[in-house]
Amino acid sequence: MAEIEPTDRLLPEERALLERYQGGEDAVFEELILPFETAIFNFGLRMCGNREDAQDILQETFINAMRYLKGFRGEAKLRNWLFRIASSVCQKKHRRSKFAPERELSLTQFYDDGEGPEELDVADERRLPDAEVLGSELGERLSEAIGGLPKKYRVVLLLRDIEGLSAKEVAEILDMSVPAVKSRLHRARLFVRQQLQTYLSGRAVS
Repeated sequence: MAEIEPTDRLLPEERALLERYQGGEDAVFEELILPFETAIFNFGLRMCGNREDAQDILQETFINAMRYLKGFRGEAKLRNWLFRIASSVCQKKHRRSKFAPERELSLTQFYDDGEGPEELDVADERRLPDAEVLGSELGERLSEAIGGLPKKYRVVLLLRDIEGLSAKEVAEILDMSVPAVKSRLHRARLFVRQQLQTYLSGRAVS
């Protein structure tokens, strides 16, 4: 008999705080949510490339969390639930990243599998450089490459490779199928690697 996956995915301390908040102790909201403040801000910054937008995304995420937390039952990890809200807020932002090109690329311009854009199940476990590299010169080039991705690809790459979520978790956050997540991730990685290779090749020549 297949094991039934538990519906409560909260940590015990999160569940205790959530029950207090849902029971009317509004003051515990910050204690419950603030541990994720830096992660959500950095996610917004990498999505938009703009600190002002990142701060807006953080504030809107927390406002929406406050609005819907009363009815939250723990069917997702709290961190993932907040990323779901933040991802939705990011998709509605119209201001372009400072790293974005004048015209957003269509990834089929450099990678066309002939199978359609979303449903190819690609096995690609080669992750991009770790998040620690983002403070270096290479990290700046990585940020530029990520900023050049269309948002629907950028969000998948950030959640999977920078935040370290599983393909299943990303699919749940973005309300997509796992094969669609893998397809977008594969294309995004190809593009970013291509951009980094161009940079690294230039350094080798110089």
